[in-house]
Amino acid sequence: GHGVTPSIVCSVQDALDMGYVIAQEKATSTFKIQNTSTLNLSCSIQLDSLSSTRDKDQQRLPSFMTSSLQRTDFVGTQNYSGLSVFSIFPMEGEIIAGKSQDFIVTFSPDHESLYYSDRLKVVLFGKATHVIHLKGAARDHPMFVEGGIPLDVPVESLAVTRPASSQEAAKGGNVLPLAQLQEPVRSILLVLEYIEGESSVVPAVAELKVGAIRTAQFASKKSVDFSFENLPLLQQRGFTLDAPKGTVDRGQVKCISVSWVPPADFQADSPPTVTTLLTLKGDIKESYQILFMAKVTSAR
Repeated sequence: GHGVTPSIVCSVQDALDMGYVIAQEKATSTFKIQNTSTLNLSCSIQLDSLSSTRDKDQQRLPSFMTSSLQRTDFVGTQNYSGLSVFSIFPMEGEIIAGKSQDFIVTFSPDHESLYYSDRLKVVLFGKATHVIHLKGAARDHPMFVEGGIPLDVPVESLAVTRPASSQEAAKGGNVLPLAQLQEPVRSILLVLEYIEGESSVVPAVAELKVGAIRTAQFASKKSVDFSFENLPLLQQRGFTLDAPKGTVDRGQVKCISVSWVPPADFQADSPPTVTTLLTLKGDIKESYQILFMAKVTSAR
């Protein structure tokens, strides 16, 4: 007889990002598995969110509360309905020798969250031969900001809460419309590291992204406007934005480059830190608190 090693090639390596969608809507993506061996292979797909040990695993402390830097859980936010936010079709089948099989991943979030995630395993003969990390984000409104370091934790409570200002307004008998809420939706830290000692001056550079989600909803507003505040102070501290304001069309993402060069009055023992608001106007008005932090390191 002949011993044959089963082998496959997957079109997706390591991670599959489904991007941003509107909550209650769906997004799909397809990956392909090719059977490169000389025998037919029975293949199945497993999701960590459907694991029989998931309830036991959830009893551990979340990774941000422990000293271990190694991530051991890959299942993030899931739907309030209790169903997995990611689904795969087909979940099992036979791939003919030398042929390929398409697998469809559907992302169906039922509420707003930036931290939907799961882990997909391709299983042959009882062993996981390929692993894909799935992630996606959902918003109630067709706009988003990403980049930098989010100043929150990637674990959410299952309790449904309202913004503080809405609660305070409700106590007085007047509920403010969401478009008038002024608190920052999210805080983001943007760190720019300038390397000192280079032969030529090379600015430290970081990037933010402002996006507008393509959706059939909110048809009355087809673009998102954005603008930064405190521009004179940013320039005084050495920060430069290549797009301090602009417009993003539906389905598009605008990359905003931020650069920094130490100003003439720069003091190494007091690196500059500037906080500003990034305001987005679409179907509603949202503000993001952006913390610009610069530091200088030696090239040696």
